[in-house]
Amino acid sequence: MTMRTRRETVTFKHPARIKGIERLLPAGAYEVVTDEEMIEGLSFASFRRVATMIMVPGTPPHHHSVEMIPIGSVDLADAQHRDAVASNV
Repeated sequence: MTMRTRRETVTFKHPARIKGIERLLPAGAYEVVTDEEMIEGLSFASFRRVATMIMVPGTPPHHHSVEMIPIGSVDLADAQHRDAVASNV
């Protein structure tokens, strides 16, 4: 099966909460990694998302490390929407 990984940077202008992450994330830029697999048997290339992870700073005393935490793509979109709404207030 063919896999691909996409990387993007998302920026929160305000502290953010994402379902599945037990702590408040400070405002800033975060790398998001999405793994996708090719859907076989189609006459064109098409991929389905199989995992989404966000890179966040480690918790004290490991604040110099980075954690890769799995998240739902909908949960990430919800957090981005809340951040955008907070920016318009």
